Amino acid sequence: MKKILFNYLSYIAVIYLLSMAIPSVTIYSTGGLLTVGLVLLFVNLLIKPLLLLVTFPLNVITLGLFSFVVNAWSIMIADYFVRGISMGGFFNSLLAALFISLLKGLLESKK
Repeated sequence: MKKILFNYLSYIAVIYLLSMAIPSVTIYSTGGLLTVGLVLLFVNLLIKPLLLLVTFPLNVITLGLFSFVVNAWSIMIADYFVRGISMGGFFNSLLAALFISLLKGLLESKK
């Protein structure tokens, strides 16, 4: 439960910070931000494992770097289902995936 809450809060924090830094990432409401965090949590729990399984050969060839693309797809899927936010395309979703991974890595190394 603690890890799920940590993931939820990290998704919200990174998307909020990206909206402040990148003009094409737009948050229309606080409810939209909270909802996209929840949808992204469910997408990462349910759909992402299937995407990683399908793209396993590409992930092996690229030595795991293709997982960032899968993470970006997950963010784009969440963006599609939530009306209160606009990520502004694949590149911004890829940046969000990179920053989410960095934030998780930094905070988990502090434990």
